[in-house]
Amino acid sequence: MRHFGHIPSAMRTGLFHSEPAEFTADSPARTLAVALGATLYSPATRPRLADDIRKQAARGVVSMVLCLEDSISDADVQEGENNLVRQFADLAAGAEEATRTDAETAIGVPLLFIRVRDPRQITDLVDRLGDTVRLLSGFVLPKFTETRGRAFLEALAQAERTSGRRLFAMPVLESPELLHLETRAETLAGIASITDKYRERVLALRLGVTDFCSAYGLRRSPDMTAYDVKIVAHVIADVVNVLGRSDGTGFTVTGPVWEYFRPGERMFKPQLRRSPFLEGRAEDLRTALIEHDLDGLLREIELDRANGLLGKTCIHPTHVVPVHALSVVSHEEWSDAQDILRPEQGGGGVLRSAYTNKMNEVKPHRAWAERTLLRAEVFGVAKEDVGFVDLLTAGLAG
Repeated sequence: MRHFGHIPSAMRTGLFHSEPAEFTADSPARTLAVALGATLYSPATRPRLADDIRKQAARGVVSMVLCLEDSISDADVQEGENNLVRQFADLAAGAEEATRTDAETAIGVPLLFIRVRDPRQITDLVDRLGDTVRLLSGFVLPKFTETRGRAFLEALAQAERTSGRRLFAMPVLESPELLHLETRAETLAGIASITDKYRERVLALRLGVTDFCSAYGLRRSPDMTAYDVKIVAHVIADVVNVLGRSDGTGFTVTGPVWEYFRPGERMFKPQLRRSPFLEGRAEDLRTALIEHDLDGLLREIELDRANGLLGKTCIHPTHVVPVHALSVVSHEEWSDAQDILRPEQGGGGVLRSAYTNKMNEVKPHRAWAERTLLRAEVFGVAKEDVGFVDLLTAGLAG
């Protein structure tokens, strides 16, 4: 699979200075953590889930979470588990048939994760999936703390041994202990300890901002990002401070979910500037994005990256392309990163950027440059004259 693999190759050639690289579910964890991109959630009870997964893969989705937790009622959990076993069998059969028919054009299965409620489900589902477990990349672990998370991670290790399959964990940081100021530092330290112990199994950490807001009876409007809700912004900052460091102790931390996808009454002026859309002759696209409250999403994606987050939880397919379009590395970012990491700059120093508009300080900017080139490998580097509007348009057209 590859990002923007759903658009024609000729179109990719016109957009990218360096095209996104291919990867598989067996690629290194460091690559997969960046490649997650827009992770689309779906209830595990959907009766045509296998068809839904194939359809979303054909539209550019590369990671999905099949949810047995908050998205379904308590009474539906058993049926959700049974449905997953059936749907994985359907997926496996469909993948084999497609490969036999035309291996070159067969649509691959995205990275698939199951969000469970309790540790028992991990070992039970892996046993029940049998050979189709090869389609599973791991599990999403809800309301993760050191105490609660230990049992989940031990179950994951057992499932790996039983299946012979590498399985990743994606803990969700959403517990009240993490939100409340008096217990936050201790909770973060505990999470750091347990995730470090199981580091090779932890692919990424996900933020449950909806649960954070729920603890105080809050809900942000489509005109506001998570960073406008100060109590949430403070938690995000502390999570990145402790768990997102670039010194080798940190993890990829993904951005919070954007809840809105239907038109509604707007209280504030649109946040999305007109100029880049006029330059790209895409005023109709700008209007469509505003009507679907996606201008706030675009702003939040930019703020995610500025605050150390990468990728995003998504609950609607229309959110996927904007997340991926804004994950592509611009030619300017790539140029700066290349200059900073040149071997002859190993001793440090300050450089004027090739775009002559900023200072590149080699030692302080090295970690940023390394992260940028890893993102460039997975999402590609846009051509010098290609902006996010062009990428949005191409992604939607594909």
